[in-house]
Parts: sequence; structure tokens; C-alpha cells
Amino acid sequence: MTFDEIIGQNHIKKHLVQSAENGRIPHAQLFVGKEGSGTLATAIAYAQFLLCNSAPNPEVCNLKCNKLQHPDLHFAFPVTTNDTVKKHPVSSLFMEDWRSFIDKQPYGSLFNWLQHIGVENKQGQIGVDEAEEIVKKLQLKSYEGGFKIMIIWMAEKMNTAASNKLLKLIEEPPNKTIFLLVAEDEGQIINTIKSRCQAIHFTPVSNQDVANALVSREQINENEATKIAYQSEGNYNKALHILHNNSNDLQFEEWFITWIRAAFRAKGNAAVIQDLIGWSEEIAKSGRETQKQFLQYCLQFFRQALLLNYGTPDLVFLETQTANFDLAKFAPFIHSANMLTIEKEVGEAQYHIERNGNAKIILLDLSIKLTRLLHTKEEKIQS
Repeated sequence: MTFDEIIGQNHIKKHLVQSAENGRIPHAQLFVGKEGSGTLATAIAYAQFLLCNSAPNPEVCNLKCNKLQHPDLHFAFPVTTNDTVKKHPVSSLFMEDWRSFIDKQPYGSLFNWLQHIGVENKQGQIGVDEAEEIVKKLQLKSYEGGFKIMIIWMAEKMNTAASNKLLKLIEEPPNKTIFLLVAEDEGQIINTIKSRCQAIHFTPVSNQDVANALVSREQINENEATKIAYQSEGNYNKALHILHNNSNDLQFEEWFITWIRAAFRAKGNAAVIQDLIGWSEEIAKSGRETQKQFLQYCLQFFRQALLLNYGTPDLVFLETQTANFDLAKFAPFIHSANMLTIEKEVGEAQYHIERNGNAKIILLDLSIKLTRLLHTKEEKIQS
């Protein structure tokens, strides 16, 4: 992957090239950006530039890097057990899957990756077994005599044992060894590792860059590309998701509408609480990554309703497919008096699910709170 394939982020690409050409290459760097901003793709392109720019045969080097088969380019990423890997999962056991994933979804999310290896109902992590493999790999000499580069994707998924084991190596790596940590949430990385890395923060991809990429790569017309780019909120992975209409959306919509209807009816009707309990049990069976994706979908739904309520239909792109549900009729129930609290409660539910809380209890608690919030009245401003 080359810098030409990275969507937008021109200032970062320019900085990386110039610093490398000037010989200022930090031994540990942290690429931080939200999903779909191109952090992983940029890390791979940067690694390829470092490995091949001064290689004796750049053409062969680029060919190996394009296939993610360069012997001095290493990867670590969240994994878990699946039908093939029954115990001690480490990245090296998933390399064929990883290569096909990057080939198909270089802007993909952790959820996409876990789907790709058939474990979307589990949470991936970077554990101490992985850390031991990283140490062993980087103790070896460079195969081609140049840099050795270790890209750690979703570095915030390193558990404490793994982080502590890598701390010394990241602080004092072997000669010509470079760590590229890629993360969406640097706050989850322990400070002792974060402080040893030079951080580069990625902004969301501009709407124009997203639209241009959709036109050139997906062969769609400019009007459709512009509409999708606006909806994507700077997330190219989300733009592709909207374009190809992932089948999860219909399931998420069904869950969401069932939820808000039950929550709305539950006030003053204790019998409906059983419906919310049943709903919570159903979602709890889906797996934590799916639950987190669903809650993110809920936030988007609430925000779209808020925009419609405040008379900005041009900003509303959500199109529901459920019979007898009208977003315009739901919108008045989402307003300034409850939206911030709804966002806070959904965010806290995501946080607790991320940290292995009991999903059934978390979702039921959120449902009971929503019952009250949906009936909150908006205060009218006196003129």
C-alpha cells in the first residue's frame, strides 16, 4: 500500500515523508484517529515507504509489501479463539485472514475484522502470548538489513500483562526497529507506553475526499457520492457500509424500534417491563461487539430524530424500512431536554459492555432510564 492510496490526510503523509527523508524517524509512533480515518492504511503505507525507499530493489520490495509478505514487516492485532484456533490465539495464526482483510477492507473496523474471522460475538484482545511473540520476532536481525517494523493495530486492546511485557522493548528497541501503534482511543493505552510514543492525530476524512474516493473506487455518480460522504461523518468505512447497505442495519432497526415502542409504553404499565426484559435478553445473546455496534446505531438514530425535530430535514439521511414506523412522528420525543442525557446513558452502556459487564443488566437498566427520558417534556421558551 502506498501513500497515493490513502484518502486525504495530505498533511500527515507529507510530514511522514519529509521526516523520513531528513532521517528523523521516531522509534515508536502512535497513530490516533477514529474509525475510517485511515490510520492503519497510513501506517502500512509509511512502513512500505521506509522499507522500500532505500531498498536495493524497490520494485521487488514494493511487491512484497503490497502482499503484506515482507519479512521485516510484522503485525499484531486483536484476536481470539475460533473454529480453527482453539487456544493461545496470536496474530501469526491469522496472517492469511489478515492479508485478505486488508486487501478487501483497509479502512475496516475491529468489528469488521472479528466478522471476517467468524467471531463477531467475541471480543478480541492483544494478550501476553502476543507480546511474547513480538519480543521474539524483534530480537532477530533484519532479514534484508534495513528496518524492522512492527505495526500494532488497535493498540488499546493490549491488556495490562501484554503492555507491561512490551514496555521495555518499546522504550529501548533494537537498532533500526520501529513500532507503529495504531489506535482509536489513546485514553485506553497505559500512560507508560503512550509517553514513549510520538503521537500523530488523524482528523476525519473530509467530505470531498470521501466523495472523490467513492467516485473513483466504487464507480458511483457524484451526487450519490456527495450524499453518502455527508452521511459518513468523515469515516470512509462507514461510507462503504452505507453504499453496500450492510445487512446488520435492518436487524438493528428492528431491535431499535421494538425497544423504543416498549420503553414508551412501559411508563405506568408494569406488564410492559417484561417486554423490555425479553428485549434485553435477546440483545445480550448477540455478542459484545454486536452490542456495541448496535448502541452506536441507536445514537445515530436519536441524533437523526433530533435533527428532524429541529427543522433540518436536509441533514436527515436515515430511511427506515419498518412498516408503520414514521421517523417524523418519533422525532418530537427527542429534544434539548433529553438528548444529552440519552447520549450520556447510551455512552455509559457502551463503556460497561466494553468492560465485560453483564449485558442483560446493562441494557435493561438503559431501557428503564429510556422509559423516563422519552416522556420528558421540552421546556418552551417564553417570548
